[in-house]
Amino acid sequence: MSAPDRNFDAPLVLIEDGRSGDTLSFTRCHRVLEARTFADVPAVLAAMLDAQNAGYHLAGYAAYELGYIFEPRLAALAPELKGPLLHFGVFDEPDRFDWGAMRGAGSLRHLSPVWTLDDYEARFRSVIAYIRSGDVYQVNLTFPMLGTWSGDPVALFAGLRSRQPAPYGALVALGGDTIVSLSPELFFEARGSSIRARPMKGTAPRQASPADDLRAASELQSSEKNRAENLMIVDLLRNDLSRISEVGSVGVTDLFTIERYPTLFQMTSGIEAQLRQDIRFPDLLRALFPCGSVTGAPKIRAMQVIHELEEHPRGVYCGSIGMFSPQGEARLSVAIRTLTLSASGTATYNTGSGLVFDSEAQSEYAECLLKAAFLDDGSTSSLQRASDQH
Repeated sequence: MSAPDRNFDAPLVLIEDGRSGDTLSFTRCHRVLEARTFADVPAVLAAMLDAQNAGYHLAGYAAYELGYIFEPRLAALAPELKGPLLHFGVFDEPDRFDWGAMRGAGSLRHLSPVWTLDDYEARFRSVIAYIRSGDVYQVNLTFPMLGTWSGDPVALFAGLRSRQPAPYGALVALGGDTIVSLSPELFFEARGSSIRARPMKGTAPRQASPADDLRAASELQSSEKNRAENLMIVDLLRNDLSRISEVGSVGVTDLFTIERYPTLFQMTSGIEAQLRQDIRFPDLLRALFPCGSVTGAPKIRAMQVIHELEEHPRGVYCGSIGMFSPQGEARLSVAIRTLTLSASGTATYNTGSGLVFDSEAQSEYAECLLKAAFLDDGSTSSLQRASDQH
């Protein structure tokens, strides 16, 4: 295993700004705020709010397991994490990152799933049993893929974003592991009193010919199964948003919209609301975190099932990456399509899908591998072999 080339001397966060097409570069860091235990979380959230009120920007991530602390029924299940629950830098105003001046190289190799199809099918059957017994309607079942990386993580991010442009991509290097995310999914964006969310449920592979590609998009858009999955999460997020919004302000802007990416189609829907005047960003996290699209429905029971069946904490995967401005703006992605790069050269990429009553194990496993296909630059041969087999 070759060691990475770059050791960051100072904190760096890059966040794609989908509205302008720029990449925001946070480099002028005053301090790094980190919660490594559940007991640390209240103090770190308070320090983040104090920094925002003092005129600073916050950029970083929240791990999926942070959600356990916001729900008393889950607190006893909280697992030990190797990394932080909250990891945010306190920054001055960001600059625009100049990709044209980018130099260096980064590579990712030997990425392969930790679960074989047989491993996956065993957990899949447990999820379907819970659904048939009425415990849950949907569960998002995920597993890690492991490989190695080398070079410069910024260059690796540059290469991946050229193959899979993503409106909510990010790189977080605040000490410890470096996070590279190519997320296509908005968790929430708050500006003034307005908040919007755009959950993503429903996936189909792109096709070689234009006619087949158009047919695949049409079939996804009309798929009863995928519409049902998507609508479950829309209803869940509407309920979550209603806890912090003005009465009667939560509305759906669009349903079952198909978004195109180089390797796949995704189904999304839009939700908007007006926040109550007393709401601050810690309240947003407490009400909404983690996003229902990466848990299932109902959320609490789905998270209990996930805890039972998944062998590894998710960490930043299925958490959120983003920023909070001193003006009160907040924009967080759902941290899917996300790599965790260790200083020793290990790369972890998790993947998953939402399971419902009529899901099929082999097709769901294939969907999980499809969501990693953009990582394959010809060197990730084990991923390609796994995809070919299933």
